Amino acid sequence: MNIYDKLLKKDAVLSVIGLGYVGLPIALEFAKKIKVVGFDIKADRVEKMKNKIDPNNELCSEDFNGTDIYFTSNPEDLKKANFHIIGVPTPINNYNLPDLTPVLSASEAVGKALKKGDYVVYESTVYPGCTEEDCIPILEKQSGLKCGTDFKVGYSPERINPGDKEHTITTIVKVVSGNDDVALENIAKTYELVVKAGVHKAPSLKVAEAAKIIENTQRDVNIALMNELSIIFNRMNINTYDVLEAAGTKWNFLKFFPGLVGGHCIGVDPYYLVYKAKEFRYHPQIINSGRFVNDSMGFYAAKQLVKKLIAAGKNILQSKILVMGATFKENVTDIRNSKVADVICELKSYGTHVDVVDPYADSKEIEEEYDFSLIDKPKNDYDAVVVAVNHAPYYEYTEEDFKKLMSKTKQPILVDIKGIFRNKINNIQYWSF
Repeated sequence: MNIYDKLLKKDAVLSVIGLGYVGLPIALEFAKKIKVVGFDIKADRVEKMKNKIDPNNELCSEDFNGTDIYFTSNPEDLKKANFHIIGVPTPINNYNLPDLTPVLSASEAVGKALKKGDYVVYESTVYPGCTEEDCIPILEKQSGLKCGTDFKVGYSPERINPGDKEHTITTIVKVVSGNDDVALENIAKTYELVVKAGVHKAPSLKVAEAAKIIENTQRDVNIALMNELSIIFNRMNINTYDVLEAAGTKWNFLKFFPGLVGGHCIGVDPYYLVYKAKEFRYHPQIINSGRFVNDSMGFYAAKQLVKKLIAAGKNILQSKILVMGATFKENVTDIRNSKVADVICELKSYGTHVDVVDPYADSKEIEEEYDFSLIDKPKNDYDAVVVAVNHAPYYEYTEEDFKKLMSKTKQPILVDIKGIFRNKINNIQYWSF
């Protein structure tokens, strides 16, 4: 009997290692069909999940209902499983180099639990070759088993978009791959249990790894072009969004927009590809240029605001600024690699006083990560307001609401990073990308 049939009959167990934005939804979907062990190294997060609480604030308690899942932070419990899915983060370090520590540590834990006939599937975003060159040797060393002969390995990149209720694990085509044809078939059939949109069978692990990494690299480069255009158009005194709206009337114009590019995917993954390319003695030009542009946009936005404050006759050292939004994108609690921090850091470097609010972010996490905290309630004496993240509650703001926040200042300034208030502001100095 193959692994797929065993899982279906609940004679085998599937484990998910890493229960973050990616891992938890996958674990719960599988747990509606088969037996699952959900593993995370953080015991406090595990306790929340045992009580039907999503630490990521993406899922509600009802999403835990009707699931056959055992949550644990004890790696020994992984020995109960036969099909392991590894979905841990793959960040970069301070030098923009891949930090494989989480995925290698997860490989060690799974390797110690491996038995003959088991499967291991990686979902963490990595450079092409990482699964075979970095991960499989650890699995073999820790288990004493041989890949291909004793256990199977696959790679199936995650495609979950945090905060997106439409594009979920069940509705997005899943790319799958295996170390051989048997592995590919069983991995594909296993994912088809939960992915209604179907699967795409990649011919190799490296192809699947490369497919994932270029998805985010492509977006990064396109957004970088929009950001560079916004800098040019700003000097020409042309509104970038007006230009994009006009150009977008052509059927084949790609609708990307300028903005801050942070988070744990688009702002990180291109560096993995750059790192691997150098091993083959190629220095990527376009990818690196795109990363440079996008990584600089937070500082650029802050400098534009400071210029406007000076032009308005403000004393920079006495200027008060409210930044609305601190997460890396709209309607999520995730603060990892948030480029709003660059805006705040740059504004403070000029000596301005900056208050920050966010309806989703946790102030303690913000302080630990970026060394600033959130305030509970904004005041009414700001010289400028920066809408940095287009959270849903902010769409309800009117010009009068912004005026109240700046009621004690002359010549108030509104910076609208995502352009959500374009053509809605008439009596406040307005600027956006």
